[in-house]
Amino acid sequence: MRQPIALTCGEPAGIGPELAVAAWRALREELPFFLIGDPSHLPKDAPTVDIAAPNQAIAAMPRGLPVLRHNFAAPAVAGQPDPANAQGVIDVIARGVELVQSGEASALCTLPIHKKALQDGADFAYPGHTEYLAALAGVDQVVMMLACDALRVVPATIHIALSEVPKTLTADGLRRTIEITHAGLKRDYGIATPRIAVAGLNPHAGEGGAMGDEELRWITPLIEQMRTEGYDLRGPASADTMFHARARAGYDVAVCMYHDQALIPIKTIGFDEGVNITLGLPFIRTSPDHGTAFDIAGQGLANPSSTIHALRQAARMAAARLGEPS
Repeated sequence: MRQPIALTCGEPAGIGPELAVAAWRALREELPFFLIGDPSHLPKDAPTVDIAAPNQAIAAMPRGLPVLRHNFAAPAVAGQPDPANAQGVIDVIARGVELVQSGEASALCTLPIHKKALQDGADFAYPGHTEYLAALAGVDQVVMMLACDALRVVPATIHIALSEVPKTLTADGLRRTIEITHAGLKRDYGIATPRIAVAGLNPHAGEGGAMGDEELRWITPLIEQMRTEGYDLRGPASADTMFHARARAGYDVAVCMYHDQALIPIKTIGFDEGVNITLGLPFIRTSPDHGTAFDIAGQGLANPSSTIHALRQAARMAAARLGEPS
């Protein structure tokens, strides 16, 4: 039997606590997971079971949300992050990584954090979750993949101004993104030869140089070179024709050149079910594709669909790594 999934609590003043409970209600008969966090931060009526070790989560799931206790410095007030709890949030992430690296958990699923709260309360030195996880794992480069049932996308550049994208994109960087994506789909999805569609940078993929020459100068040569190395690559393709249903049937993942080129289609196609997946780590990491939502925290309005899908994705990926049916 696979080990349970570790779910980190994220920012306790956000919607994470209610999402954890809602996910348990939806999945308690489907897959085992446990929350790492402070039980006092959960909704008062939440059925919980304190566990002393991850392997106890499997037996506990029918009775309540299994919680591996991690005491925080302060109570949680919905919508009001407390700097006193920032270090606890960071330590929970590190604890989750330790458990998945030791094999006590089969995968890591992370509830949303609030970067400013961590910076204000604990001088958090990383741009976000992903960079901190990469540092804990000792990995130089990772890839963000967003996935729903109908589409997987990878942005080659992420949170930078659009004007910076042509300066930041390089052949070496795009090659490494494709390599990590290819390896991740083989290892974590059991796809023997991933079909990867690569978007062009410019409208109509440059239209033969009339709308930009990056495709002619280096994107097409890179794709052609990688094809000779055994990669199944398509493109560079015009991004405006890549995401209708017939086009999506022709590839397993789309590698896009910048943030919105990747995220607009997936959030249009699967807004509530989108999952953030980090490829290139030595362990499985998924996360719901949204933030802490302080404005609705504690009101019972949070939609748990993305968290539920993130846990299911983690379970499927863990099965693929072991060569088991998902």
